[in-house]
Order: sequence, then C-alpha cells, then structure tokens
Amino acid sequence: MELHPVDPTVLRWSSSSLLTPITCSKEVLNGQKHEKWRRPPWFCRAAKKIAEKVSRGIQKASNKDLSRILRTEAAIKAIERKASSKKYENLWPKAVLEALDEAIKESRWESALKIFGLLRKQHWYEPRCQTYTKLLMMLGKCRKVRQASLLFDVMLSDGLRPTIDVYTALVNVYGLSGLFDQAFSTIDDMKSVYYCKPDVHTYSILISCCIKHRRFDLISQILADMSYLGIKCNVVIYNTMIDGYGKAKLFELMEKLLSEMIESVTCLPDVFTLNSFIWSYGNCGKIEKMERWYEEFQLMGIRPDERTFNILIRSYGKAAMYEKMESVLNFMKKRFISLTVVTFNTIIDIFGRAGNIEKMDALFLKMKHEGMKPNTVTYCSLVNAYSKAGKLYRVNSILRQVENSDVVLDTPFFNCIISAYGRVGDVDKMNKLFLLMKEKNCEPDNITFATMIQAYNAQGMIEAAQDVESEMSATKYCSGVFLPASLI
Repeated sequence: MELHPVDPTVLRWSSSSLLTPITCSKEVLNGQKHEKWRRPPWFCRAAKKIAEKVSRGIQKASNKDLSRILRTEAAIKAIERKASSKKYENLWPKAVLEALDEAIKESRWESALKIFGLLRKQHWYEPRCQTYTKLLMMLGKCRKVRQASLLFDVMLSDGLRPTIDVYTALVNVYGLSGLFDQAFSTIDDMKSVYYCKPDVHTYSILISCCIKHRRFDLISQILADMSYLGIKCNVVIYNTMIDGYGKAKLFELMEKLLSEMIESVTCLPDVFTLNSFIWSYGNCGKIEKMERWYEEFQLMGIRPDERTFNILIRSYGKAAMYEKMESVLNFMKKRFISLTVVTFNTIIDIFGRAGNIEKMDALFLKMKHEGMKPNTVTYCSLVNAYSKAGKLYRVNSILRQVENSDVVLDTPFFNCIISAYGRVGDVDKMNKLFLLMKEKNCEPDNITFATMIQAYNAQGMIEAAQDVESEMSATKYCSGVFLPASLI
C-alpha cells in the first residue's frame, strides 16, 4: 500500500484519535437499544487483579532497569577505587573487563582509562589491539585528542603493532575533533605500512568526520585518493555524503549522488537514502518536494520504515500541516505500526514549540500510560515548552520527576534546564544545577558556559560571568592533559 499526500478537505484535524482511547458505540437491534450491561462483582475483582498485575510488572521492569544501572555504577566505582592502589594485581578478570566495557559504553573516559591502567597491572593481562581500538573510539567520541595520542604511545610501548582498526580509530579521533591535517597524516602513515593500507571503512570514517564539520572542500580530495588506491565507494559512503549535503541544503549535489547510485550496480539506494532525502526537504519546509521524492522512492521499490514516518510527522508538524500529520499517524495505526518513544518525542516537541501545552501534556500522559519510558529528549522538549510559556513551576515538577526516575541525565538536558532558570534570572537555582551537573559526571560544554555567562551579564553580575569564562578556559586546558599515571 502506498501513502499518498492527504487532501485537507477530506480530513479534519482532531486530537481524539491520538489522545483518547477508542470506545465502542451501543449496538441497536430492531430499532431498540440494549440495556446497559452491568458487570458482575467477579468481573470487577478480576479486572482489578489484572490491573494490579500489569502495574506491578511495569514497576518491576523499571526497578530492574534501575537495579542494573546501580549495579553497573557500583562496579565501575569499585574497580576505579582499586585502580588507585598498587596492591591489586590479581583481580578476577571478569569484574575488571566488564567494568571497562561498561565505562567505554557510557563514554566515561576518565573511569575507563583508570580501569584500563588497573587492567595493565594484572598478572594475567595480555595486550590486545581490540582493547586499544575501543578506547580510542571512545576518546574520539569524547573529543579527547591528547589522551588518544598518549594512549597510542602506550600501545606501542606494550609491543603491539598497530592494526588497520587502530589506525582507523585514530583517524576518527582527529577527524571528530576537526584536526584534519593530523587525520590525513595518519592516512599517509597507513599507506607506508604494507599490512595497514587504508580500506573503505577508514575512508568512510574520514568522510563522515568531514561531513560533520562541513568540510565539503575535502571530499573531492578523499574520493580522488580512494580512486588512486582502487577503493570504490559503498552504500554507506554514498548515504553519508547524501545526508551531509542534504543537511547543508546542497540539494543539487545530493541529487547528483543519487543519480550515481542508481546508475551503479553495487550501490543502489536504500531506506537510509530515502530518509536522508525526505528529511532534507522536509526540514527546510519544501513539503511538495519531500512528497514527490517519497513517491519516487516507492516507485523504486524502497519501503519506508519507522524513522521514515517519524520524519514525515516532524516535517508536517513543523510546517503546521496537522491534517497531514494525522494522516501519517492513521496510516501507521492501520498497518499496526506501533508508536515508539521517538514518535511520541517528535509529536510532544511539535506541540511544545507551537505553544499547545494542553495537547503536549496529554501526549506525555498517554506515553507513560502505554508503558513507554520518557528519556532526556522528552524532558528537554517539556522544559523548553514550559519555559517559553512562563510556567517555571512546571519545570520544577519535571526536575523532581527526573530525580526520582532511572533516566540517565546528559549534558543537553542540563543545558536545557540551566537555560530555563537563567532566562528568568534565577541564578541561585542555575548554580545548583551546574554543581549537580558535575556530580552526575556530565561535562559542561560551550553551550553550558555561554548560557551561564549570558544569564550573569543580564543580571549585571560581571565578575561571576568572568569567573565562568575563566573556568571555561581552564576546562578546555585540563581536558587535554589528563592521563592516569598507571598508563604513563
């Protein structure tokens, strides 16, 4: 079945299909209505037991998640404390390795490096390039170039020869930090080692980094280098470039790449290509082009996925085309495509930005009633909407909810809530949240500092603003020199 653009004259926008449960009408037989069915007492008791069982199940699942998080946190801290001592040299391998994996997975780079230092002290430790690759990828994600360079030196001191994966991870570190001279230099180093020639994955990582930093001028150089080495573009590279060009509104280059994909035999467009196209046009309000390309991809036999529908919902909502947004939701409902957390977050954000607090709140309640756990994206949308509407007391309520949940807080959430209090001049609350941010191991970024500086300046607190600027400079400096002594 195809999803066609909706005729607004046929459908009317109504929140009832999304915000209220479906009810059955009374049946009519021979023109007379049946008497209202009275539920027997046993039915009410059974329904109550089922409801209590479901409630306990949801609570048990939530408690299970919270318990897992607390166990992981305790394990990482326990191993981290032992890393500071010299007497722990024969620990249980599983405990150390699991704590290291969890720290890497959560991008807790300081903890990961301390645990890795403890790992290297163990009698049973054997250096592996895979471990260094994981650590380098994590440091790249955290933009810790200095630590990555030192870690690479530690690997060499362990007597390991760098593999393609290690070099690729190092390219990723430099590329994500925008240090493309070092990234290209690493590529040249790979070319000089016969067993570490850069492959298509290496170049896909480098192109992805160029796209993220809008360094489109380097793309042609990379493609020429690939051609010289006999490396052909794969679907991942094409989709990466198409997505980047689309987000930069370079539509001609985006469509040119699509033509190349269609003409090729091995790199045909897929659903990721479809999603990049409709997101690019939908995000800048070109709804007709978005719909046309949606139909074109359907003619190619490419079926939409959940992300496709979320993009359509977001695009129609952003353009205030609520009737078409409703048609997409109905389309999903008819085909038994369940609404996900991302879908709810998208619609909540749409109504929040539109200032429709009532519908936003109703959707948030529906989301929780359907057993979906709100995440930091959900709470950021709510905080932004309440802040703009001048309902700061609702922001306090959200903060209490988050503190009593197992939601893992991140830097964007703290930036959002710090901005809410800074906008109304509540610098005391803003300062408390900044301290809480550090307690939760969420590193402040440029947005955090800029928000606080603006709030202080608005209140005439020039010295406080200067102190924040000094701390920002100190944070940038310190972030480049930390490395546990056990690794040096």
